[in-house]
Amino acid sequence: MFSKSADADSPAKAASAAGGRSLLSSDLHITGNVTSTGVVEVQGEVLGDMDAKSLVIGATGTVEGKLRAETVEVRGRINGSVSCMQFTMRSTATAEAQVTYETLVIESGAQIEGKFKHAGSKG
Repeated sequence: MFSKSADADSPAKAASAAGGRSLLSSDLHITGNVTSTGVVEVQGEVLGDMDAKSLVIGATGTVEGKLRAETVEVRGRINGSVSCMQFTMRSTATAEAQVTYETLVIESGAQIEGKFKHAGSKG
């Protein structure tokens, strides 16, 4: 009666399969690659590639490497390359990057140096 095991359709299993939200705080410095099936918010520093469902680079966050996600939102600093469906640069963002995107939002004040390429374009 109390020893019933959780089945594959339980909410806990569904949440873990869909991925959670991970916060890399401002005092954290990672050298290496980060992979997640959920949302990763970077407030610290990552020197390496990042793969996730969604990436948020916070105002104090810095990432140097290749970013791959469905959505990428930058409030801090990135240096490298980005491949995503939706790319958003907030007014506090700084980027030195090559970005491949389908949807692009750049707020006034964002600083950009690099190349932007629509995913559907040739060349």
